[in-house]
Amino acid sequence: MRDRDPIRMTLGKSPDHADLFRSSAAFCDEALGEHSIYRLLHVEAHRLFPDESFADLFTARGRRSIPPRLVAVVMVLQRFEGLSDREAAEHFLFDLRWKYAAGGLDYDHGSFVHTVLVAMRARLRASARPDRIFEAVLDVAKKAGLVGRRRVLDSTALYDAVATQDTVTLIRSAICGVLRLADVALTTTLRAGLRRDDAYDKSGKPTCNWEDAAEREALVDALARDGQAILARLDGLELGAEPRAASTLLATVLGQDLEERADGVFAIARRVAPDRVISTVDPEARHGHKTASRGFDGYKGHLAIDPESEIVTATAVTAANAGDGSVAEELFADLVTARPIDASEPAAIDASEPAARTPQAAESVAESVAAENGANEPPRPSAQVYGDASYGSGEVLEKLERAGIEANVKVMPPTSRAGCFTQEAFVIDRAAGTATCPAGAVVALRVIQDGQRADFSAHCEGCTLRDKCTTSPRGRMLNVHPNFELLHGARRRQRSPEWKKDYRATRPKVERKIAHLVRRKHGGRRARVRGRLRVAHDFALIAAATNLARLAVLGVRHAAGAWTAARGRA
Repeated sequence: MRDRDPIRMTLGKSPDHADLFRSSAAFCDEALGEHSIYRLLHVEAHRLFPDESFADLFTARGRRSIPPRLVAVVMVLQRFEGLSDREAAEHFLFDLRWKYAAGGLDYDHGSFVHTVLVAMRARLRASARPDRIFEAVLDVAKKAGLVGRRRVLDSTALYDAVATQDTVTLIRSAICGVLRLADVALTTTLRAGLRRDDAYDKSGKPTCNWEDAAEREALVDALARDGQAILARLDGLELGAEPRAASTLLATVLGQDLEERADGVFAIARRVAPDRVISTVDPEARHGHKTASRGFDGYKGHLAIDPESEIVTATAVTAANAGDGSVAEELFADLVTARPIDASEPAAIDASEPAARTPQAAESVAESVAAENGANEPPRPSAQVYGDASYGSGEVLEKLERAGIEANVKVMPPTSRAGCFTQEAFVIDRAAGTATCPAGAVVALRVIQDGQRADFSAHCEGCTLRDKCTTSPRGRMLNVHPNFELLHGARRRQRSPEWKKDYRATRPKVERKIAHLVRRKHGGRRARVRGRLRVAHDFALIAAATNLARLAVLGVRHAAGAWTAARGRA
């Protein structure tokens, strides 16, 4: 059975009954463990992924599709076991557990060609709810009471599915891409301006004596001039979406890696451009760093989990060079209440008291706020977000504060040069607009572009504490972050033994969940698709499979019209 046309397909229906003498259920019911993901899917797949929930992906007329419920089960198990499309289709044909998970199908039930999975991903990607499989699993977890008001955030490296290209290969491949997408007349015009003896008919590294410096320089200059000639002829022309994207990519790779020398020759620049494109095959991939000495190419997968149930509640994917905090708001969006807690209210948590930031104290504060407001609904526990130092920026703290969420993210202590006094040795009064140094000198805070600045240089001459304060001949300058109060309050709280105990017991749980998500080589740590959007959908699907496995362990079932869990969140 083939899905040749991804558009004109009607909705196929899953089989309702199996032949008792040929069904996979009899054998698997006895052989599989009680907490197996295959057993959970066998019992609940028709509620998790009913055919009707995919009806918007199909048309009213056309050939009958493979039942979406079966395809959804295969897609989940494919990500769970880390298989390619061809391997997944084979497992559905030969592995009895897969037929059992799909609803107890007959052991001789046929499979489908692997392109069905390609077509289903394309339909989902083009729909209004591309991550509906993840959403359906998460909705069950919420209805079973497994998702509370606490989140732990973290990210992990996702290696790209392409090879990183050097400058020469980047430029030549970008030229080939423009010529390949141009129509016949435009291609003729563009080729008329080229000077290199190169057909530019396929991507790749050109032939060159790479040990000869002069020949290398001549090749780079010739490629640069051919690329510029193409851009000059395209300037002002009306282009379609794909040719326009290809020309933009060519301009990007020419500008990021090359510079014109004084003699007019174009050479490779001795610098690394910010947000540098590393491949024309996947232009959205970037070079990132896990640590100062450990880099990787591709993307970052971001996630949030409930620390008690270890259910993944949100996922996101960015380029590898993006900061972890850049998508923090997206990860804790489900915690944002209709009425955020205002820090100026009398019942708000006092940032100067570390003990008041414990989970128990936070719950009592939330209850008192609800009581004072005359709320009719039961008080909701205080929302809390945990994260490592990657989320301990003033920007993330401000977003959490505005949302009324307690920030249990690690904030790095302030640093200074040569062991001098840090910012914490100064008394900063933003309300009065002053700063006081350790020697007692008081200066006014001056507004600058990214915060405020205190200039103590007039008081440093002859100061007995100068050697401990600054090594600058001008004297000490102190820059104050716009979110200074939030950062300072967070540093004070995290010195509390109660805060440390809670943080150490909660935040590391996300590391184990990341290990579950990337444990498979194919489609786990290394992406199996190209482009940030496709990688993001695939990462959400891996999270859905991991959540299903966790729901099976927690004994989630649908009974008496409700979802319940045999084991709670603790």
